[in-house]
Amino acid sequence: MKPDLDSSEHIREFVQRFYDKVLADALLAPIFLEVAQIDLSVHLPIIASYWEKLLLGDTRYQRHTMNIHRELHKKRALGKAEFERWLSLFIATADEFYAGPKTERAKQLARSIAYNMDVLLNGDSAMAEPPRSRH
Repeated sequence: MKPDLDSSEHIREFVQRFYDKVLADALLAPIFLEVAQIDLSVHLPIIASYWEKLLLGDTRYQRHTMNIHRELHKKRALGKAEFERWLSLFIATADEFYAGPKTERAKQLARSIAYNMDVLLNGDSAMAEPPRSRH
């Protein structure tokens, strides 16, 4: 039985697994490694904290996510292809290793995040609008 994304430990594991896929991806890896020049030892705990806030109600994450992505977008345009690849890797990682209500919630949130960032950075999104959550 697969665990749910219902604890900090599971979320940290998920983030590591997800970024393993992202950093092996020909489209996304250069954005993180060359354009943003992210130090993963710093970045991964921040991302885990973001998902702990969304899924567990943790209050430690206090950054403005959109501003960070606007700055990155100025350096290298982030468009439909990048957001769709990010989302597909996110969902594939979630489906491969996790199951349960928090995992489903994470996937729904990821759909909304990808769509909303595309709209905010590029105007009208070419991505399919995420289905409304029933929660």
